[in-house]
Amino acid sequence: MNIFWLMATILPYLALVAYLGLKGYNETKNSADYMVGGRNIHPYVMAMSYGATFISTSAIVGFGGIASLFGMSMLWLPVLNIGVGVIIAFIFFGKRTRKMGLMLNAHTFPELLSKRVDSRFVQASTGAVIFVFMPLYTAAVLIGASRILEGLLNIPYIYSVAIFSVLVAVYVIMGGLKGVMYTDALQGTLMFGGMIILLFFIYMNLGGIVDAHHSLSQMSSLIPEALQKGGIYSWTGSAKFNSPLWWTIYSSIILGVGIGVLAQPQLVVRFMTVKSNKEINRAVAIGSVFILVTVGTSFIVGALSNVYFMNTTGKISIALAGGNADKVIPLFINQALPGWFGYLFMLVILSAAMSTLSSQYHVIGTSIGRDFYEKGISKNPKKGREILINRIGILISILATVFLSLKLGDGVIATATAIFFGLMASCYLAPYIASLYWKNFTKQGMIAGIVSGFITSIFCFLFIHAKEAAVFGLCKAITGKVTLFQGVINFVDPMVIALPVSVLFTVGVTLLTKDEKSRKIADKLF
Repeated sequence: MNIFWLMATILPYLALVAYLGLKGYNETKNSADYMVGGRNIHPYVMAMSYGATFISTSAIVGFGGIASLFGMSMLWLPVLNIGVGVIIAFIFFGKRTRKMGLMLNAHTFPELLSKRVDSRFVQASTGAVIFVFMPLYTAAVLIGASRILEGLLNIPYIYSVAIFSVLVAVYVIMGGLKGVMYTDALQGTLMFGGMIILLFFIYMNLGGIVDAHHSLSQMSSLIPEALQKGGIYSWTGSAKFNSPLWWTIYSSIILGVGIGVLAQPQLVVRFMTVKSNKEINRAVAIGSVFILVTVGTSFIVGALSNVYFMNTTGKISIALAGGNADKVIPLFINQALPGWFGYLFMLVILSAAMSTLSSQYHVIGTSIGRDFYEKGISKNPKKGREILINRIGILISILATVFLSLKLGDGVIATATAIFFGLMASCYLAPYIASLYWKNFTKQGMIAGIVSGFITSIFCFLFIHAKEAAVFGLCKAITGKVTLFQGVINFVDPMVIALPVSVLFTVGVTLLTKDEKSRKIADKLF
């Protein structure tokens, strides 16, 4: 460990984060400031905050590590991220969300849905789902960041978890969304610069783009037997169609995350922080370039790390990482990069983790404080108690995240991320789209869409999807079998089943019901 380079990089960074967190604290005067940044955030800050929140250590460390197993087919994810997660999200969702959030005076994603159909149940239940399940995603992000600290600084994993948790907790609890978004903009900028340098470094180290990819394509015989049995025969091509790993890659990782981004509460709320559609239009290009560079680089590096490690150690990445894909990127950074850049890249990972964790904790806090307590179950909430409960909720979620980070197994980052993204899309994407664009949408339709998507998702996780069903063991306890069915369906992501069910119930129940209150609200919005 080089103390000089460590101090030269980390101290200025922490000073800037502290300053921006304090700036957010000083500008937070009321609940609107705390939850939606006063609705006057600059488009660059919004775009970088959106991108930095979306692209976390789960993308760089977790999915980058998975790319060392699945290869360049992972690059379809940034394509979908840009096409769906930025262009469609900003233009077709962002503008309507900003307008509706302002007209309904909504401060959170659950509140936006509930006010659209005048339902306390929708707000309270959605807040509860976020509070209970988002720690799984936050744990994935925390694990990725902690693995980097562990690898670069030789800090025991448990201490790395504690350091990150404390750093993020301080400025989220104090600064609200303004503090979060200011620091996100700084962290997103660092991520962008660091990933560009990393991309140039790996191609220069491997003889250029053509030679690097040619070398990877010649390594097909080194693909582990388990991957070949699953359908992967080349790291530069796609998995065999309809094979188990084809479904894992394209349904869980690419489709689950690529589509699931549209219903992420920590991202939706960003659209409600700007004052006009002009800011959203300006943010599209910034967000697209940011995601192309950050996500694309992590997947390219993950796949090409096999070439580097084979050239230098005689082993492919996953073998050198002891079978834990979450350790591939930290190992590459530690062994392949110059010492000074290792510390610089550590700031990139710090930035990715802190930006996403801060937004996640902020959403969890508002979900339990405003959505579940104030607007959901409490009939006469005391003035000023909302922010206090937000902060208590954040503390509880941090403890839950730390617990999960220590208990979840190896190679879990990508899986945990995909589970949460898929669950949110299954429950809320259809009702969210209907809220924005369907004038005759009813409360009954929204509740039916949410509940059907949730029940179907949980059923699939417990009884059909092999990985989770084996962990929970409920299906085996009841039926004597790990899953109800055998075959490729065990590898199909639950979202592929649950989202169409949610769409069917959302549309069908709305067509069969009438809701005068929702119609009156819609008359003001459309």
